[in-house]
Amino acid sequence: MSPFRAGFITFVGRPNVGKSTLTNALVGEKIAITSSKPQTTRKAIRGIVNTPDAQLIIVDTPGLHRPRTLLGQRLNDVVEHTLSEVDVIGFCVPADEKIGPGDAFINTQLDKYRRAKLVALVTKSEKVSRKALAEQLLAISELREWDEIIPVSALTGDMVEELKSLLGGMLPESKELYPQDLVTEETLENRICELIREAALEESREELPHSLAVTIEEHGPRPDSNIYDIHANLWVERDSQKPIVIGRGGQRLKQIGSDARVEIEKLVGSKVMLMIRVKVAPAWQSDPKQLGRLGL
Repeated sequence: MSPFRAGFITFVGRPNVGKSTLTNALVGEKIAITSSKPQTTRKAIRGIVNTPDAQLIIVDTPGLHRPRTLLGQRLNDVVEHTLSEVDVIGFCVPADEKIGPGDAFINTQLDKYRRAKLVALVTKSEKVSRKALAEQLLAISELREWDEIIPVSALTGDMVEELKSLLGGMLPESKELYPQDLVTEETLENRICELIREAALEESREELPHSLAVTIEEHGPRPDSNIYDIHANLWVERDSQKPIVIGRGGQRLKQIGSDARVEIEKLVGSKVMLMIRVKVAPAWQSDPKQLGRLGL
């Protein structure tokens, strides 16, 4: 009988290579928000995957980037700490994009983390032909000696179970580190905040993503009702950004609330009444006190 294994895994790669989407696919539910905007992930989020032979703790982290604010530096610090602690690092390159300077830079950074096993993942494999996929697998194999190389599609589920088995077999022998019924350490409040921010990212203009943060004033089920009440604050950095988020006649904010409510109702399992106020926290990305108040 094979020994049981448990340990920590993280994925690295350029923005929008599918790290959070792959994390969600492996966990089997949405624990990390996804967006086309860079630096969507702002902290290490742990997702727990249980198989008969292993327990995989997948740590979804912000992407490595050149920081321009205190928040940016803190995000990089989160990544550096995570990479130094995990058992397996999965380097993600999308199937439909050529390997570029950003990929090469991240690949060289992996030399600093000698304790981890290194897996190369060609993500979004559904987007290309078999021939193009084979060419990308060959290209990534030439970057270094990998412990494993595997293509995967989080969208179609192709090779997700195989990846789960592969990663589990690379972890150290260990008993379970978390209860079987736990899928994430994130609190319900934090998950609600992230779903609202995800909706805001998709509805806002390009200049706003890094300026958005969300806090919850109160939330909980309404007495004698199946309605779940949420009062949230959507923070921006400047007064001039408020009308961008609110939109003409409040239409954009209404759409943000509508989009977020769909996902939150899946999470809490009941009808949601969501109230969002847009507030200003001046230059919060570079203010330690503001970052603390915003939970960052």
